[in-house]
Amino acid sequence: MDGPEGSTGQPGPADRSHRSSVSSVGARAADVLVYLADDSMVPLAVENLPSLSAHELHRAIREVLQLPDIALDAFALWLVSPLLEVQLKPKHQPYKLGRQWQELLLRFTDAPDDDVAMDEPSLQFRRNVFFPKRRELQIHDKEVLRLLYEEAKGNVLAARYPCDMEDCEALGALVCRVQLGPYQPGQPTACSLREKLDSFLPAHLCKRSHGLFAAFRGRGAKAGTGEQGLLNAYRRVQEVAGSDGEREASLSPHYRAYLLKCHELPFYGCAFFHGEIDKPAQGFLHRGGRKPVSVAISLDGVHVIDCREKHVLLGLRFQELSWDHTSPEEEESVLWLEFDGDNEGTPVNKLLKIYSKQAELMSSLIEYCIELSQAAEPAASQEAGPASASGSSPPPHQRPQLRRQGSVVCSRIQHLSTIDYVEEGETIKRVKPKRTTSFFSRQLSLGQGSYTVVQASDSLEQG
Repeated sequence: MDGPEGSTGQPGPADRSHRSSVSSVGARAADVLVYLADDSMVPLAVENLPSLSAHELHRAIREVLQLPDIALDAFALWLVSPLLEVQLKPKHQPYKLGRQWQELLLRFTDAPDDDVAMDEPSLQFRRNVFFPKRRELQIHDKEVLRLLYEEAKGNVLAARYPCDMEDCEALGALVCRVQLGPYQPGQPTACSLREKLDSFLPAHLCKRSHGLFAAFRGRGAKAGTGEQGLLNAYRRVQEVAGSDGEREASLSPHYRAYLLKCHELPFYGCAFFHGEIDKPAQGFLHRGGRKPVSVAISLDGVHVIDCREKHVLLGLRFQELSWDHTSPEEEESVLWLEFDGDNEGTPVNKLLKIYSKQAELMSSLIEYCIELSQAAEPAASQEAGPASASGSSPPPHQRPQLRRQGSVVCSRIQHLSTIDYVEEGETIKRVKPKRTTSFFSRQLSLGQGSYTVVQASDSLEQG
């Protein structure tokens, strides 16, 4: 069996385990329930289920939903439970993988035996990790846009996609427009929005502090800020041209606007994995410990997200890192990320250890994403070549990533416990064995990358 393409220990709120995904009704026929991003179901009556491939099931779903050809690339079938997520390859056989689910859990999770025995996956129709964002901009079909919107909305509300408050309000305003219709002066009010605020904003932003401690922190006066900010953003949502009936019926522009806003988030469309990292030593006794993180991997790079604080700890493009993993047979499973940094003004190479039984999956996914990116570059260059030479077509508009001071999407390297080293073993923190080059051969070798091996300096202290 080929390895799964994407998995995580932290499914979102819509990623629930449904025990009735497959129910046998005869020797050769079976009813299959495939779940969509909005938690609705697509029932399929199929023949010879055990030998049916994911590609064949995918085609059946597209026919039922009457989706255009772009859906073949935009979506994939996933097996999802509260303990693990797996994106299926077209040749995978979902029924057989479902029968092997406990083996996958034992291999790729730390779940207790009782949870492993009770867990059962559901079959879901979700965004393909390998579908480029630039192709998403070419989609015009309303149902495809709606499915992508529903999935993105679920990830935002579950804080799987961390967002700054003003971006949450802008995204929540578009959800208000989709669910409540065009803004009408006086309706709704901030108070009425508060009743179902968790439908528009992530849950951790809906919680309010009260009492003495809230006053101490100066937060008491801010109660209701989210509701009012959401209402103001809702008021600013622009309507498409046309009659009143057409404006109310046409939701595609708002689906598209939501997706475009999500495209600014560097981890949009990622596969998510569960792991832990070392905490920086603190206090007199230098106590550290570990903190849980999500590792988000896509065609654009790798992001390490603090599960509790809902912000990015480290974001790296593939040109900015080297990586490798250690297998369970050698020692504890670890994904190693190596990148440039500095220590008190001294350029160093930094190593981050991510403890995870899914390290092998993450390493394989990084390698495959790099292969896909490199294969796509020549084709993109050929397409852009004649246009750029003639000057007849302006360069594509690049949406800037969020770079506000203190933004949740900015790296917080100071919150990481890393191993710092330079070439030939002359280290600020000694690393054994001594290395004369990068620790890892796995890195993006083609193109102009910014990653370099730091040379030793006479001014460095010897380890």
